[in-house]
Amino acid sequence: MWSNLKVNAYKAITPIVRMLNHTGITPNGITTIGLGITLVSTVVLIAGGEVGNRGDFRYVFWFGAITLFAGVFDMLDGQLARVTNNSTKFGALYDSVLDRYSEMFMFLGICYYLVAHHYFLSSLTAFIAMIGSIMVSYVRARAEALEVECTVGIMQRPERVLTIGIAALLTGIVSFVFGDFKFSVSWLPFPLFENISVFTIPIFFLAILTNFTAFQRIKHCNNNM
Repeated sequence: MWSNLKVNAYKAITPIVRMLNHTGITPNGITTIGLGITLVSTVVLIAGGEVGNRGDFRYVFWFGAITLFAGVFDMLDGQLARVTNNSTKFGALYDSVLDRYSEMFMFLGICYYLVAHHYFLSSLTAFIAMIGSIMVSYVRARAEALEVECTVGIMQRPERVLTIGIAALLTGIVSFVFGDFKFSVSWLPFPLFENISVFTIPIFFLAILTNFTAFQRIKHCNNNM
């Protein structure tokens, strides 16, 4: 299912790739623009932490929208490189390095926002998710340096970006539709479920699944070395 979704997504952006091909922009230029857009999403969340009120999830919504938009550029650079026959080793390195920067900036914004509004436990899970995300990429890079193909795992970069972007969008939508919703039980000192949970619960599972994916890759390498 996921592979079919990716194939359809790449088909959908083919006209955009052809248009970009006529502009003269390089794949590395697209990669750089993608990083810049991710930085904008980070600034939006930091602004939400500084000037936004707890329970006002407009900043989270726009963060999600911009994050998903930046994800499109992550697809465009590789496709443009193939269409223009401009794939280079440096381009692959540049893309990989900027992807890591993008992801770390994204999690910086998330952690800042959660800490600013006193969601301390959720900020911890976001930090753990960031560690897992970086380790998923690191294990692959180290394995391929040792000439072992390592693309296994259920939580690769596209899945991570989609999970966070969609969760952020839904948080804003739920907040707009239902207002300040909370579900509490008497024996817990905090709400069992509230609007921010739409954002933080997926991040919690991301923290588990990214680190699980990293260990999946380690096990795969151990079996193939």
